[in-house]
Amino acid sequence: MMALRFDDLTLALRGRPVLSNVSGGFSRASVTVILGANGAGKSTLLSCLAALRAPDSGVVTLGGRPLVAIPAMERARQIGLLPQQADIHWDINVRALVALGRLPHHGRWSHNAEDDAAIDEAMERTDCARFANRKAQRLSGGEQARVLLARVLAGKPDWILADEPLANLDPAHQLDAMACFRTTATAGTGVVLVLHDLTQAARIADHLIVMKDGGIIAAGPVAQVLTPAVLEVAYGVRVHIGQDETGAPVIAPIARIA
Repeated sequence: MMALRFDDLTLALRGRPVLSNVSGGFSRASVTVILGANGAGKSTLLSCLAALRAPDSGVVTLGGRPLVAIPAMERARQIGLLPQQADIHWDINVRALVALGRLPHHGRWSHNAEDDAAIDEAMERTDCARFANRKAQRLSGGEQARVLLARVLAGKPDWILADEPLANLDPAHQLDAMACFRTTATAGTGVVLVLHDLTQAARIADHLIVMKDGGIIAAGPVAQVLTPAVLEVAYGVRVHIGQDETGAPVIAPIARIA
């Protein structure tokens, strides 16, 4: 399996350091969640992992190859990105938008039964099939978020990078999205999520990365990383960590640290 790694990444934007010599890696068939307060560097790191932003120094590698050396179409087949701010610019129907996820496999003018199957599967998994013929621009924000996730899933990439994928979803569809990411990882895909919801992070993650001020302050398994001490440093808050009736973790911020 091809590992996705980042080594010694440093980046400044408008003179302000946003990544400070950070290193780490991810494995296929697992879910990694990146946590941290606003401005910690999470989205910037994800942009570097998707080759959308070049670091000032350091390297991102996929299977040992520098990501920037991989041809764009090949890279698009391997890495699917769901950005935090994803606008729909085309007045097309939902199915046509989801079908764009298949473009890296054979370009614009080819289409086959495998594509149709991948599109149908992605739309079913994201609860989009029932409005397949509606114009995507006329959907609610939550519906659009599910369609954009379906577009990524339709491409069947080896890696899915998603920045705040729960932000516009109602509670039921948040649970559906988390189940979808887990199923996708179990099938062999590497999933990297930026989340703010600590409880959802604790329930889905196999591995956590916690960032602060452009650096990584903790990384490892959930039980090792998601502790009151680490969260106090990362967010400046005291938290209560408990369990629900099923034994699943529940994390609640309870007070700012003065």
